[in-house]
Amino acid sequence: MVKFRLFDQPAARPGPFHGDAVFALLSPFRIEPRFVTRVWGSRDLRPWFDRTADGDPLGEVWLTGDECLVATGAHAGKTLGALFAEAPEQLLGKGAAASGSPLLLKVIFAREKLSVQVHPDDALAQKYGQPRGKTECWYALAAEPGAQVAAGLKPGVALDQVRAGIANGTLEESLQVLDVAAGDMVYVDAGTVHAIWPGSVLLEAQQNCDLTYRMYDYGRPRELHVEKSLEATRLTTRAGKVPPRTLADRTILVDESYFCVERIPVEFTRSSSTMPGPGETAPGLSYLFAAAGSARLTSPGFGQLDLPARGVVAVPAVSPIFAIQDMGGLDLIRISPRWP
Repeated sequence: MVKFRLFDQPAARPGPFHGDAVFALLSPFRIEPRFVTRVWGSRDLRPWFDRTADGDPLGEVWLTGDECLVATGAHAGKTLGALFAEAPEQLLGKGAAASGSPLLLKVIFAREKLSVQVHPDDALAQKYGQPRGKTECWYALAAEPGAQVAAGLKPGVALDQVRAGIANGTLEESLQVLDVAAGDMVYVDAGTVHAIWPGSVLLEAQQNCDLTYRMYDYGRPRELHVEKSLEATRLTTRAGKVPPRTLADRTILVDESYFCVERIPVEFTRSSSTMPGPGETAPGLSYLFAAAGSARLTSPGFGQLDLPARGVVAVPAVSPIFAIQDMGGLDLIRISPRWP
C-alpha cells in the first residue's frame, strides 16, 4: 500500500458547533439524491441510477440541492440547506464570500429537447428579488452519436431576430450548435441563450439557483418568459467547449468564476491532502462525485465512508484528513466553488 503519512496528526472528534469558540471538525458525508420530474425526461434512469418513473418522466437528479438529505454521519436526515444554515464556516471555510450552499449539481437525462432558455446574471436576478443568477457548465458523462447542445447565438444575430424567432418558431436557426461526445465540457455563462437536446447524459455544475427564463418550448403548454429572457440575453458570451488542462496530478475540466470541475486520478489510494489544486490556499468545501466505479474514504476521525457509483460526498472545509481508495473502476470528479 502506498504511504501518504495520512494520520500523523491526532484526529479530533466532531462535536457540536459553537461559532468561533470551537471550530469543530465536520466529517465528509454522503448526500441522498433527489429525483426531479421533467416533461422532457426519461422513464428509466438505469444503469445510471436504479430508478424508474412511476408517473411523470424523470429529467434531473439533484445531487446537492437544498432539499437533498444528508445521508450519513451525525447530521443524517437534515436537509443540505439546513446544514449550511447551521454550520456555514465548517462547510465553506472562514472568510467565504457567502454562507449558503454555493453550488447545485445535477445529472440531466433528456429524452426530448429542453426549452430554448437563458439564465440571468447576479445583478438581473437580484433586480427581480432572487439572491443570485445562474452560470453553469455541462460535463458529458455519455453521448450517443450525433448528440448536440446549443450554447450561444450565431455571430451577427440581433435581439430583434431572437424575438422574431420566438414568435415564428425559427429560433433554433439563430443558435450555435455544438456536437457533444463523452468527456466534453461545455461552459454556459449567464446571459447565454442555450438548449440541451437528446442524446447525452450531462453532469451539470451551476450556481445554486434554479431560475430559468424560457424563450421557446416547442409547443408545450408551459409558461414562457419572453420579456425577461430578452432582457437577460447577451448577444456575445464566453459559452462553448472548454479544452481540458492536464496537470501531473489532475485534469482541470473547467475553472471559472463560480466553480472548478476536475478529474482526480486515484491509483489504488490517495490522500485528501493532495486534493486541493493550484490556487486553493485556504481550506474550503468540495464535492466528490463517482462518475463510474466506487470509492471508500477512511480516517481515524470518522472511520469509513463508501462512495458508490454516481454517489456524491461533501468534503467540508474542516474535514479530518482521510484516504480515498479506488474500489474498482473509479472515475472521480471533484467540484469546488469559486468566489468571483
